Amino acid sequence: MTELHGYRRPLQNTQPDYLSPAYVSTLKRSPRQALIPLAPTLSELTGPRFDPKQLGQFAADLTRGHKAEPLGERIWVSGRVLDDGGKPVPHTLIEIWQCNAAGRYLHEGDQHDAPLDPNFTGVGGVFTDEQGGYRFKTIKPGAYPWRNHYNAWRPAHIHLSLFGPAWATRLVTQMYFPGDPLLAFDPIYQSVPDEQARQRLVSQLDWQTTESEYALGYRFDIVLRGRLSTPWEKGQGR
Repeated sequence: MTELHGYRRPLQNTQPDYLSPAYVSTLKRSPRQALIPLAPTLSELTGPRFDPKQLGQFAADLTRGHKAEPLGERIWVSGRVLDDGGKPVPHTLIEIWQCNAAGRYLHEGDQHDAPLDPNFTGVGGVFTDEQGGYRFKTIKPGAYPWRNHYNAWRPAHIHLSLFGPAWATRLVTQMYFPGDPLLAFDPIYQSVPDEQARQRLVSQLDWQTTESEYALGYRFDIVLRGRLSTPWEKGQGR
């Protein structure tokens, strides 16, 4: 995303393994042989370029652009994207997707017995500013069952996808909410062995961005690489 000097690898156990037996789908999709590195070409590293104009008027406000207000608790989510040296990473595209307040995605693959919200699509996007900052408004997502094991429920979370200057420079993670009791039982969250690294996936209640009588604020800083890196998904998660 930006040139990183003095790169430091993440500490051991701070990133999820490809194979995490409790997360059942990794049994089939984790590699059985050593990975083969493929050197990217110049075009793969430099394009296509992303333009904020492509996002649309309401990309950073998932509660707008429909006939009425969506159902659920309004929240603000903000933070900064930083490199491993603590420097801000500006002009970074962050894609956002999530389920609605009832725990239902607007996707044909989601047949959970929960209502869809005609005023909430659950998708958006935002670019970081010159200081690496971002901010978007949405609805707090609900928990939902996911059939990984008996009585399996995913904790409330928001998916975030970060792009550098090209498609090949993409990182995907999930943001969770503080105090959620389901975190202790979630195999995806628990697939990160190190407790401190797992905590970097949990947002913090932020009174500075909380709007009186309107919406709570949550802060979620994202570190791209290094010892304090945000844990990233190594495959397609839910």
